[in-house]
Amino acid sequence: MQASLTARMIGAARLDTATYEAVEHDEGATSAALLVVILGAIASGIAVLGSGRIAAFIGGILAAIIGWAAYAGVAYLIGSRLFATPQTQATWGQLLRTLGFAQSPRLLLVLGWIPILGVLISLVVAIWTLITTVIAIRQALDFTTGRAIGTAIISWLVLIVVQLIILIPFGALT
Repeated sequence: MQASLTARMIGAARLDTATYEAVEHDEGATSAALLVVILGAIASGIAVLGSGRIAAFIGGILAAIIGWAAYAGVAYLIGSRLFATPQTQATWGQLLRTLGFAQSPRLLLVLGWIPILGVLISLVVAIWTLITTVIAIRQALDFTTGRAIGTAIISWLVLIVVQLIILIPFGALT
């Protein structure tokens, strides 16, 4: 029986390794993972819409989608080449799916517009998403948490460069 999108998002946010394993092996879950990424980007961009910066909002969604795919690609290359163990068995699609669902906590960023509380929520969500990302990488690549952290850090550095390249033309950083 296939789990609902909401159940998988909650499982991913709760760091449930069984959820990540199910998503990893469900090739039909790639579009659902994309939806999670888009919903997280929309939630994060709600405050930008309030300031009338539609181009920045759209740029943020594009950056989230491209960044997700790029991050999964880099994590796949780093994890399957640099940090691989004999047990490491994964595809780019498996990382794409697990990392997409790892974005589930970002839906809480819809509350980021609330003065003072929004900053706290954003900080909690950033840390939470970092943890879900490590779990997603660890489960998809079948290796230790330490190797997943190394893969996440190196991949994250590449993601920052990609996002800057995408966001600067849209004026999202000004």
